[in-house]
Amino acid sequence: MELIQLIIGGIATGCIYGLVALGFVLIYKATEGVNFAQGDMMMLGAFVALGMVNSEFGALPFIPGVILAAIIMGGVGYGVDRFVVRQIFGQPHFALVILTIAMGFVFRFAAGAIWGFTPLVLETPFAGNTLNIGGIIIGYEDLTTIIVTALLTLSLWAFFQFTKLGLAAQASSQNQMAAYIVGVPVHRVNSMIWALSGAVSTIAGVLYASKGAIDPNIGLLGMKAFAAAVIGGFGSLPGALLGGILIGVVEPIAARYLPGGISQMSPYIIMLAVLVTRPNGLFAQIYAKKV
Repeated sequence: MELIQLIIGGIATGCIYGLVALGFVLIYKATEGVNFAQGDMMMLGAFVALGMVNSEFGALPFIPGVILAAIIMGGVGYGVDRFVVRQIFGQPHFALVILTIAMGFVFRFAAGAIWGFTPLVLETPFAGNTLNIGGIIIGYEDLTTIIVTALLTLSLWAFFQFTKLGLAAQASSQNQMAAYIVGVPVHRVNSMIWALSGAVSTIAGVLYASKGAIDPNIGLLGMKAFAAAVIGGFGSLPGALLGGILIGVVEPIAARYLPGGISQMSPYIIMLAVLVTRPNGLFAQIYAKKV
């Protein structure tokens, strides 16, 4: 019974890792670049939602407040690509890595300057509510996290498979020059994907904040999400989610049954094991690049 309880809690936590990993994959699928500020975008999205919803700030109803926060962070993501990332267009990918790491620090200090560095609690309608199924206690926040993550992952998969923007993003990723030639507005597509990534990060931040207090340093969770994306295989949306769930389940089990410190290392141990045995990830989508 204890093990089942750990697994259920781990799945819910892993879903949050998976959502942040989805942000990594979204940008990678469109640009073949890695946004190392993804965790800090999640953190900023959580604080924007807190500013919309909490009674001492915006005091909006929960769902409209979260939607507004996602729209705002979508605008932030669009602006980051339009006015910052686009300035290094054509430079080596390493330049984007350095740029996004620097952006992460900016987001962290901006959140601290606005909301402070003291942990704050997001007011949610399901806080403290639980569901008892055969002696297994499931918090409403965990149940909500699992359901929302599943729906969002399915929606994003359908977006890339069946929409013009999703197909244009994949075409741009494979060959930007060819995409330009056939009329794909590559810059605009990339900006829209950054906006979508910002909105997804906000949802992940709200789900994370529903489980406890938040502060500007929660953006460091992005490193675990990066490990999840690597484990699942960059470019695979289901792989990012499953990689996050794998990490989320292993962590509490390792903390309960293995020596201290192993649980903190477990995401990176799994990542190293996967890189050695399957360098493209467990669920990598391998394709021939068209030139």
